Amino acid sequence: MFVLSFLLRRLLQGALIILLVTFIIFTLLRVVPGDPARLIVGGMAPDEVVVMKAKELGLDRPIPVQFVSYLGDLVTGDLGTSFVRPKSGASLGGSSFDDATREERAKVLDLILTTLPMTLQLAAVALALALLVAAPLGTLGGLYPGRWPDKLALAIGSICVSTPNFWLGIVLTLFLSVKLKLLPAIGYRGFSYTILPAIVLAVEIVPFILRTLTVSVAQVMREDFIQLAPIRGLSRSRTIFSHALGNSAIPLINLLGVQLGMLLGGVLVIEFIFDYPGLGLLTINAVLQRDFPLIQGIAIFISVMFVMINVLVDLIAMTIDPRLEY
Repeated sequence: MFVLSFLLRRLLQGALIILLVTFIIFTLLRVVPGDPARLIVGGMAPDEVVVMKAKELGLDRPIPVQFVSYLGDLVTGDLGTSFVRPKSGASLGGSSFDDATREERAKVLDLILTTLPMTLQLAAVALALALLVAAPLGTLGGLYPGRWPDKLALAIGSICVSTPNFWLGIVLTLFLSVKLKLLPAIGYRGFSYTILPAIVLAVEIVPFILRTLTVSVAQVMREDFIQLAPIRGLSRSRTIFSHALGNSAIPLINLLGVQLGMLLGGVLVIEFIFDYPGLGLLTINAVLQRDFPLIQGIAIFISVMFVMINVLVDLIAMTIDPRLEY
């Protein structure tokens, strides 16, 4: 019963957040300078043509009317149709003469679902690499506070958090791809093209995991039930693996949920640098083309994903420690 009330409460909160995000994005896109109708028909097109295109797209209606109409479509799962991209998903509608779908516009949801697996793959590899490096070191830092593992974790975290991702991406591309030819860098022709951008993203995540684990493990190791474990006849290794690590994992799970949500919506720079065909690159192109429906759809979709990830993370944390209350 508690779980059902928790889910209902969190889903209602999430719905309000998504509605607020939708309203903000929808309004901002329509008050910023620029006319998407003129961008679509071309800068040299007569004003009459621009007006006809705006009417066709519904941009001539008042913003509140447009918003209510958009919400009605949103409830049915329709995120709208791209202003620019043809049904084939090409970057610019009509840019390819032999594109048979250049007269038809792509559905926003189809474009998102096409690129989402790429971003999920990138995020998963980045999280795996970050955990591979940070989890053992962060745990050792918490077990031996003030000693060399703790100092090493602090040093690595400081270096990683001080390194700009765009600079690191360029340097790794020049060194590992251009000079040593160990990894491909630009575009996507297979899984190997995911590794280099994933390394750059992992460097961003490592400091947060290190700090969270170091503090969490150190705090749990000072708890009374850990201090009294030797009296109960438990060895140090059994105390750590059976009791300390499980209780230390909850802050890490919460952090990973937040980081995964941020990765889904915050990989724009990395995907742009590596020309990686994910949600980030799709978002940048949509902004450059002033493709309102696509920008709105991506923002709403990421908001929904973020809400669902956080609900799932809270449920996992409650399963590990039933004493938690949300």
